[in-house]
Amino acid sequence: MAGNSIGHVLKLTSFGESHGAALGGVLDGYPSGIWIDQDLILAEMARRRPGSSRFSTQRQEADKTEILSGVFEGRSTGTPIGFIIRNSDQHSKDYDALKDVYRPSHADYAYHQRYSIVDHRGGGRSSGRESAVRVMAGALAKMYLREKGITVNAGIRCIGSVRDTGTVFNTGTPGPVPALDPTFIPAFEAEIDKARMALDSVGGVVECRIGNVPAGLGDPVYDKLSADLAKAMFSIGAVKGFEIGDGFSLAGMLGSQANDQMEMDGARPSFITNHSGGIQGGLSNGEQIILRVAFKPTPSISQVQHTVNASGQDTELVIKGRHDPCIVPRAVVVVEAMAALTIADHLLMRDGYGKA
Repeated sequence: MAGNSIGHVLKLTSFGESHGAALGGVLDGYPSGIWIDQDLILAEMARRRPGSSRFSTQRQEADKTEILSGVFEGRSTGTPIGFIIRNSDQHSKDYDALKDVYRPSHADYAYHQRYSIVDHRGGGRSSGRESAVRVMAGALAKMYLREKGITVNAGIRCIGSVRDTGTVFNTGTPGPVPALDPTFIPAFEAEIDKARMALDSVGGVVECRIGNVPAGLGDPVYDKLSADLAKAMFSIGAVKGFEIGDGFSLAGMLGSQANDQMEMDGARPSFITNHSGGIQGGLSNGEQIILRVAFKPTPSISQVQHTVNASGQDTELVIKGRHDPCIVPRAVVVVEAMAALTIADHLLMRDGYGKA
């Protein structure tokens, strides 16, 4: 199965399935000398960990990461960092009835057409549990970016029909629903609860902002920073939309409205507006990078749905098991992780790699 690696210089390769013995990854190209902050790893993994609130699946996983290589006396050695995250709370029997049935809007049918075999236990390789590897790798990328003064923060901009169209960007909102504007938390929670009580699910939008990125990151034409960010985000399960800056809204503007005019700010040029979201011509322009990622509703719902089975027969099913009524709250840290990996990769492409 190809397509399990991402990155140019900083390359992450992941492995494992939702109900296998473990998930894991190898992060190659990571510079030497970086202090590996175990507290940051624990905090990042806790943000994604299942079973932490009524808004997520009740699967209980510690998500403790075991680093197998690439770290000596607390610092990175410059060799591949290998790690595993063991699974401990699989209820594979919950999926027995789905062995020969294609779940609506899941990857089952497409996987079967591609590989002629499907791991039906929790989605196998296509499960959202795979994102735990991304979060671990993203934590390592954040450690490198921290030494460069670069910040990566994200939060919820929309849940279902509740849309925060304001400008508040609060990076410190605690709790199970990390809204950008804390005043929206009750409405977001109510929207998730409404779907959960109806045995349904709901999607939403995560906004991410990357600060202090130097101008000139990116490698046009086909390795644009914007293109690699888009690939990174679309590689996350359930992502169906992506935009940078004002994104789709730019299509309704005039050039005089959309252009980011410039002025001198002391000794350096600066931009009066940031409709472009910090990227122009595929390269960072030194302004804050702003991106948004749209997640579809979780396809596993406990309502009767019409589908077909592997024998080509029409059938109906009710999906049992433990599923997120909304994956968006736990996806926030995953978006940050993929953004951090992409920015770190492009920094290393520009500067070369070895020592930090």
